[in-house]
Amino acid sequence: MILFAVIDIIGSIPIIVDLRLRVGHIQSEKASIIAGTIMLIFLLIGERLLGFLGVDVNSFAVAGALILFFIALEMILGIELYKQEEEEEKALSATVFPIAFPLVAGPGSLTTLLSLRANYNWQNIVIAILLNVIFIYIVLKTSKVIEKFIGSNGIKIIRKIFGVILLAISVKMFASNVHGLISKFDEKDKAQQTEVLINSNTKNK
Repeated sequence: MILFAVIDIIGSIPIIVDLRLRVGHIQSEKASIIAGTIMLIFLLIGERLLGFLGVDVNSFAVAGALILFFIALEMILGIELYKQEEEEEKALSATVFPIAFPLVAGPGSLTTLLSLRANYNWQNIVIAILLNVIFIYIVLKTSKVIEKFIGSNGIKIIRKIFGVILLAISVKMFASNVHGLISKFDEKDKAQQTEVLINSNTKNK
């Protein structure tokens, strides 16, 4: 239930519809499988992988927040920041980025997986991921029907509204994780200062 709320694929429907209009086609199966694979890999080795790369969770979340920020700008301003020439490339690109990552398997859901791993059995989390992937596939597959129901004018209005909401989410995610990074740097500086002070006192004795 926690993972379902964090992924919030229902709230992403206007973004998905907007992307479908721009690229013409979204490969629902591939998007679901890629997102599910990213989440499973991150569940199993995410923390070790980030540690190996020298990246902490806060830095990872800040990077994801920046991606969401630019997607929101595209929706609000009606511009295209990420360009692909060929139609097939556009469809495949939109399937992977930004749908599979970061809309579905984004910083929020991936960091949530790390938190869940600390509190729940990993087998139960795998089942939760698979159920979410099935639900994501259904939503992606029916997005064309939703698009027809809303209509072109409705899509334009919703695009702007959800663009602003997505922008606010990205700013909040950025601010909270930047605060976490600053706190870590402050703690590191204090630890270094304490160590210098201890070494200085030891030498004086």
